[in-house]
Amino acid sequence: MRVFMLGWEFPPFISGGLGTACYGLTKALSRRQAEVTFVLPKTIDSEYSSHVKMLSPQAPEAAFGDRSPKSVASSFQIEAPVMPGDTAESFENVSFRAVPSRLSSPYPGGGDVAARGGGESGADQPISFINPSAPAPASAGIVAEAASGDEYSEPADPPVAPDYTQGDLTVEAQRYAGLCVALAAGEDFDVIHAHDWFTFPAGLAVAQATGKPLVVHVHSTEFDRSGENGHSVVADYEAQGCREADRVIAVSRRTKTIIAERYDVPEDKIDVVYNGIDNGPARPDITIPPKIAKDDKIVLFLGRVTMQKGPEYFLRAAKRVLEKMDNVKFVVAGTGDKIQEMIEMVARAGIGPKVVFTGFLRGDDVERVFKMADVYVMPSVSEPFGIAPLEAISHDVPVIMSKQSGVSEVVEHALKVDFWDTDEMANKIIAVLRHPPLGATLREHADLEVRRLTWEGAADKCIEVYRAAATRN
Repeated sequence: MRVFMLGWEFPPFISGGLGTACYGLTKALSRRQAEVTFVLPKTIDSEYSSHVKMLSPQAPEAAFGDRSPKSVASSFQIEAPVMPGDTAESFENVSFRAVPSRLSSPYPGGGDVAARGGGESGADQPISFINPSAPAPASAGIVAEAASGDEYSEPADPPVAPDYTQGDLTVEAQRYAGLCVALAAGEDFDVIHAHDWFTFPAGLAVAQATGKPLVVHVHSTEFDRSGENGHSVVADYEAQGCREADRVIAVSRRTKTIIAERYDVPEDKIDVVYNGIDNGPARPDITIPPKIAKDDKIVLFLGRVTMQKGPEYFLRAAKRVLEKMDNVKFVVAGTGDKIQEMIEMVARAGIGPKVVFTGFLRGDDVERVFKMADVYVMPSVSEPFGIAPLEAISHDVPVIMSKQSGVSEVVEHALKVDFWDTDEMANKIIAVLRHPPLGATLREHADLEVRRLTWEGAADKCIEVYRAAATRN
């Protein structure tokens, strides 16, 4: 099976759980001997040259006019292991293409960009939806130019933030789609696999140009990210992609229901494929730094600090816990558009000395914070799946998770709570911290459950979906 895959990110280019999912799934598909061409809407920063090696693209030069094709679409290959356990053979059946894009995150208004080895965290830079080093589109006409072989031109003006009300997002999605169509002309594949909303127009365009079946993979919907006040353009892209694709992959039954009800997609067209986790050995080289105080218990929130992830409910629960226990520190690892609001909330609540905001965590620091944690809490308002709880369990950390999450469908041995019920969330935190046997039981049984959630299993199901899409097509 040869797959033309359109994704947002890939380690070391990480915005959140989507990058981790693309990494795990692509590596597992390679192990299953599927040949994957992975297209990223990004430029490759020189900072990461130790991880990737730039190559000449295989797309025909005619598709890019007189300009060097490398300045428009670059290819790269894994030159060194990106994550622990990688080998030279981990991605031997995968090739990568990088197409420049203005958009630096799949999360409008609340996204963050991080370069790290896995999982979900915040960024070490201001929140931005723009990649300053990438060319900005001049007009929607760039699609026809890229697809027809005319020269691609970069405007002289520096990029500015896209105005969603004026259609800038549409222009960028169309420009990217045109570049992908041109790039696909030089590739040989059986199926197109598009991850999340921004790649859906490109997937549809490539499918129309090539006649190949399209599978769209929904990791998160605009209703999860923004509720009823989301970006209509994004929701429209999601709806169109799901309706016109040959098959739709949802990361949970919860997400499948949202797609069916919100976007009017037949349920028999939607396949649920749960995310997995790499169940490798523990990192013996990761040392645990001294705790903040000898007797402190550590309660961890790790994720984007946005409305979707529910950080305010975590901090309200923290206030309740601290009314009954003093030797507890709450760690908020990550950043997002609500970070300043959360800092101010902590100050008003008078619990500043008990809350630590770490900001962006990179690579080994993520391993360390998990090893320090006594309990991990995911209070998401609407979580399509949620890979971070699996990571916590794999690091032997008891988990408390929102009932409004896809991962709660497959992990039984975790404490579950409605995100809004902060009193109950606090009670569960206290129970784990005060009763070590409870934590030990959760760790033991949850670990057995997580070991059954593998990326190889997800890859096998994806291959079944590819075959079904080819049959429908």
